[in-house]
Amino acid sequence: MTTFIQLHLLTAYAPSNLNRDELGRPKTAKMGNSDRLRISSQSLKRAWRTSDYFYQSLSDNLGVRSRRFARDWVYKNMLDQGISEKIAKASAIKIAAQFGKVKNEKSPKDPLANLDIEQLVHISSNEKQAIDQLVDVLINENREPTDAEVKLLRKENSSIDIALFGRMLADSPAFNIEAACQVSHALGVSTVTVEDDFFTAVDDLNNNEEDAGSAHLGERGFASALFYTYICISRDLLLENLNGDEALVEKTLKALTEAAAKVAPAGMQNSFASRAYTSYLLIEKGAQQPRSLAVAYFNPIRSDDMVNDAIARLEQQLDKFDKVYGQCADSRYVLNTETGKGTLTAALDFVAQK
Repeated sequence: MTTFIQLHLLTAYAPSNLNRDELGRPKTAKMGNSDRLRISSQSLKRAWRTSDYFYQSLSDNLGVRSRRFARDWVYKNMLDQGISEKIAKASAIKIAAQFGKVKNEKSPKDPLANLDIEQLVHISSNEKQAIDQLVDVLINENREPTDAEVKLLRKENSSIDIALFGRMLADSPAFNIEAACQVSHALGVSTVTVEDDFFTAVDDLNNNEEDAGSAHLGERGFASALFYTYICISRDLLLENLNGDEALVEKTLKALTEAAAKVAPAGMQNSFASRAYTSYLLIEKGAQQPRSLAVAYFNPIRSDDMVNDAIARLEQQLDKFDKVYGQCADSRYVLNTETGKGTLTAALDFVAQK
C-alpha cells in the first residue's frame, strides 16, 4: 500500500497581490457561491522550489527549468573558450533538440532566439552534468557532437524538484516523471472583495515652480485573506523518483514542509511586504485514500476571530470524516500558533519519519 503524507495549512496574509491574473489583479475563484482570494499552485510551487530552504540543503539536487539553456550552457560557453561561432551554434542546436523542438524563426529580433526550444523543459541535475561534460569534450576537441553523444536525457534522477512536481516531455515520453506531490490552489476561507490602490509618484527634483503635479499615476488591486492550502505527497513514488535514496527523501520532505509553512510567493512584495508564517499546520500520514478538508470552508467564515474559527472548522471536518469513513490517517501532528501547540522542528522530524 502506498504511504501518503498530507499537509493542511492555514496561512493569513495582510493586504497584498501575491499572484496576479492577466489584468494584474489578485487571482480569485468561486467556492460555495462566493468569491475567494486565490494563489495558484504554480505560484506556490515555484516559490517553494526556489526558496533558501531548498537551496541550503539540496543545492546539488535541484533541476533547472528553461528553454534557453543551450545558448547559456553550450553556445556562450564554447565561444568564451575560443570555439568558432559556427561550431558553437551547431552544437547548441543539436543539444537543445534533445529536450524539445528548437525554434525556427525567419526574422528573429534576438539573434540567438533559434538556439532556444519552443517550450520550457525541466532539466535534471544529472542531465545538466551530462551536458557540461559533453561541452568540455567538444571544447577540448574543437568539434560538434555526434548523434550518439547528444543522447543526454536520463531516466536516473536526483533532482528533488522534478521528483516532487514531475516532468512531461511530449516528444520523449519515456523520460517523463510522474509528480509525487500534488498541491492545491490556496483559497481564502472567507468572502473577498478586491480593492484598488490608487497611487502617485513625485519627482524629487520638481520644485513646484511650473508643475506641482505628480510624475506618475498608477493603480493596483489588492486583497487580504486567510488561506487554506492542501498538499498530498506519495512517499513511495517520491522514493522511486529519487532512485531509492531514503536520505534524500527525508531531506526533501523537510525542505518542502518548511518552505510551505514559511515562504510566500514573491508577487508585489516590495509594495506590500506581505510575508507570513502558517498559523496552523496539520500533517497526516497513512495508507488511507487521501482527501482534502476544503469542504470545511464552502460556507465562508464570517467572524471576528477568523483564525481560531477556521482551525475549529478544519478540526471538526477532520472528526466528521473519521466518524463516517473510519480513521483517515494512521498518525497526525499538529502545529498551532494560536495555542502554542507543537513546534516546527518536531513537525519536520515527524514528516520525514518512515
